[in-house]
Amino acid sequence: MAGGADDRLKLVLDRTERVAENVLLLRFQAVGGGPLPLWEPGAHLELRLPSGLSRQYSLCGDPADTDSYTFCVLKEEQGRGGSVEIHRDLKAGDEIEARLPRNHFPLVDAPEYVFVAGGIGVTPIKAMAEEAERRGAAWRLVYGGRSRASMAFVPELTALGGPRTTVVPQDEAGLLDVPAIVRALPEDALLYCCGPAGLLDAVTDACTAAGVADRLHLERFTASGTASAPDGEDTAFEIELAASGVTLTVAADESILEVARSVRSDLGFSCQEGYCGSCETRVIAGRPDHRGTLMSPEEHDEEGTMLICVGRSCSPKLVLDL
Repeated sequence: MAGGADDRLKLVLDRTERVAENVLLLRFQAVGGGPLPLWEPGAHLELRLPSGLSRQYSLCGDPADTDSYTFCVLKEEQGRGGSVEIHRDLKAGDEIEARLPRNHFPLVDAPEYVFVAGGIGVTPIKAMAEEAERRGAAWRLVYGGRSRASMAFVPELTALGGPRTTVVPQDEAGLLDVPAIVRALPEDALLYCCGPAGLLDAVTDACTAAGVADRLHLERFTASGTASAPDGEDTAFEIELAASGVTLTVAADESILEVARSVRSDLGFSCQEGYCGSCETRVIAGRPDHRGTLMSPEEHDEEGTMLICVGRSCSPKLVLDL
């Protein structure tokens, strides 16, 4: 959730390594040494880049290694600038600020798992497959990408899973056969998927059609291509920032995040499209209008949170823990 200095970490870049075409692995340690906070597979780390941009990356190292955090960054020339900055500017010895690891994609206990990864979405899936192996659970992985050269961790995942790991480079074997993967889902297995929006939408549709949507767990790096705002025109409403002691009006063409940052310029945010969770905020009172894809509205209501970059209000006023 939107937080303050107490959830910040100071990290130093220990080393980098090219692990695939346009994919850079980065290993960070705590400034001054010492152990880092624990994390579990599925967790991500939010970095504040030297330019001021905030970006999130899934941890893919060993959770038992408290000396370092490891993640990978795909260089996207047509992206929003964060990945290019990391590839171009960061070097060993650079210090950077991060927030404590957070996990919206936990590996729920199950006797069996089917993992589906697309491209850089393999990073949280790698950590999950390794954890499933440690737990002694049955698992298999189907891993797709544009080409073998663009796919990180193929040797490691092949060595880990043997015949349980299926690598599907698109230029060799075409796209993943998502309906077939879902049809073959064992009765007691959970399906975990991470990758581009097209893959996630296809998996979601296939699971819904097969009646197994309740066994699907996924994480998005981009907003869903099928997500849309509710019908009707947006209207103005008030927000009360409880900790700041101010009440503000959110106009029909403004976001809660924009208005709140006029008072709280330190508020964290990244995607501004409702999928990353950087701006997740606790709701004290009022009825939020949830519009993100990070969690379902029911899950947000159960947690008592909302994403203030895209969410609005169903009530005249929201009271937020800001």
